[in-house]
Amino acid sequence: MSKIKILPENLANQIAAGEVVERPASVVKEFVENAVDAGAGRITVQVEGGGNRLIRVIDDGEGMDQDDILLCLERHATSKLQTADQLPRILTLGFRGEAIPSIASVSRLTITSRIAGAELGNRAEIRFGQLRRVHEMGCSQGTVMEVSDLFGNVPARKKFLKTARTELAHIDEIIINSALAMPQLGLTYTVDGRDIWSFAAGVDTLACRVQRIMARQLKSELIQVDGQLADLLIHGYLLPPDEAAAAAARLRIFVNRRAIRDRMITHAVAEGMHNFLMKGRRPAGAVFLELDPERVDVNVHPTKEEIRFHQSHNIHQQVVEAIGRAMQGHQRRMQHAVFGRPAAPDGNFPQSRPREQPPPPASAWQLREPSPVVQPGKTQVPLPFAASKLPEPATAGPAPPVRPAVKQAAAPPDRGEETASPLPLPGSLPGSRYRYVGQFMQSYLLCETEDGIAVIDQHAAHERLLFEQLKKQYQQLELPGQALLFPEIIECTPEQSEVLKKHGQEIARIGLVIQEFGGQSYVIKAVPAILGHLGPQEIVKGIFDHFLSREGRAKGAALRMDDMLAVMACKAAVKAHDILLPEEGEELLKKMEAAEVFSHCPHGRPVVKIFSASEIKKWFFR
Repeated sequence: MSKIKILPENLANQIAAGEVVERPASVVKEFVENAVDAGAGRITVQVEGGGNRLIRVIDDGEGMDQDDILLCLERHATSKLQTADQLPRILTLGFRGEAIPSIASVSRLTITSRIAGAELGNRAEIRFGQLRRVHEMGCSQGTVMEVSDLFGNVPARKKFLKTARTELAHIDEIIINSALAMPQLGLTYTVDGRDIWSFAAGVDTLACRVQRIMARQLKSELIQVDGQLADLLIHGYLLPPDEAAAAAARLRIFVNRRAIRDRMITHAVAEGMHNFLMKGRRPAGAVFLELDPERVDVNVHPTKEEIRFHQSHNIHQQVVEAIGRAMQGHQRRMQHAVFGRPAAPDGNFPQSRPREQPPPPASAWQLREPSPVVQPGKTQVPLPFAASKLPEPATAGPAPPVRPAVKQAAAPPDRGEETASPLPLPGSLPGSRYRYVGQFMQSYLLCETEDGIAVIDQHAAHERLLFEQLKKQYQQLELPGQALLFPEIIECTPEQSEVLKKHGQEIARIGLVIQEFGGQSYVIKAVPAILGHLGPQEIVKGIFDHFLSREGRAKGAALRMDDMLAVMACKAAVKAHDILLPEEGEELLKKMEAAEVFSHCPHGRPVVKIFSASEIKKWFFR
């Protein structure tokens, strides 16, 4: 006798339900997607008891006649897919034909529906997979799907449900994703008779819905993402980096209007915001990708929440570029808010282009570029361990420190009555409308704007400017080194020696010249000029710690080098509690106004906080 037997239909449906119906939110998702595919303009979702007591989804779509109601209860019955040729170009949200019979097998399901033009509708009642009754009745056009006593016949599944609060949170996420994916869709969601969400049909834009959904986290303007790259259209909205830390803030990804979870796209968005997000924070907002459906495989997961991309590397790179451009637009808006830079006629903010200015007086502070002593060639980067190929560093005396010339004294020099009040600064560029007020707590710069006041972190601001300068020099193979008058010998561990051999070219490009001296000994002959005020061994130890850390090992070469340059900029920048003269503060503001990126330090800390005039008036009840 054969040991292999065909499972009974009801048991097969219950097993399938284990894949499709994970929790009450799975039922809501399937019913809402079917309603959208049926052309519904308004959908109402009613939930009671955390979803296991009652789920009712009402739509005004095209509806079903009696034959279709009965057919939808059969496995693999669908109106959205007829031939294998259609599978690579799926545009509907549902297509498998497994959801309704699977749900019916683990609940009490009632389907009520009427098609356009019919005098009466039809109602089917199914109890745990068994069809009990089908009859005609009066009803509105569209379909009502009603599920009660979910998992009533499989108590083992029911006991693994979480608390009602947790299950409702999952349903809430389904509603939000549906509202974002289709901004013109009317959507109402109630829990135990209380209205939770209500979106009007044909009224909202995507921006309106994103702002409304993220109102609790959003305190300023959204960052708009909008770009056409090759055959990929990317659009959406992101929360500003400073506001992405809220517990409820998350990144929602949509591909061809389908809400998905995808690590690759999430990574691409995070990489596009690299050096804007603080460590441990993740991007938040809604990002939409639209591309040829043949480049996407949506048939890889039972609940269709995961997909696969054809040539995913190209898509990753295009998303990174689009997010990067969106962050550049964010910089222009920040410049407008702080410095009063005028907007271009099309609403975009023009790129900063410093005009030619006369040389500043000798007393003015400059963000000085280090004087090169050892400089890698532009066409070939020498390997630091080939003594015959590496030019010897110059043996001239040590160059002066390259830290900005800030005053470290406890009190500023006495300059008489002239410094009694801050010097007004009408603006260094055309259209600038701001005034430097002074230094606050020897750490922050105060700047009066057109509509309030801006507080600027002097260390974070200078750090970002130096980082952008270092990155440009690194890319152009022009990052200078400073020769040591007395080279220093260090002993390296095997791991450190491996770092020098494996990443020697990267290290040489930052101006750090280290050569083999025999065995595990190496000689430091030059250090990055911008770090000339630090001890050579301290610099080398920082490099080793960076490459040997878990985070450094996990990152690619480009991101790892960005982090290294960020550390260099941090060590070289003006520190908190450094006293800046008015001319020095003004010069820093000029550099910020002319910079392409300035709003965040390379570690993601915000540089500027703006307090609007209306905010300040509210403080004093004016």
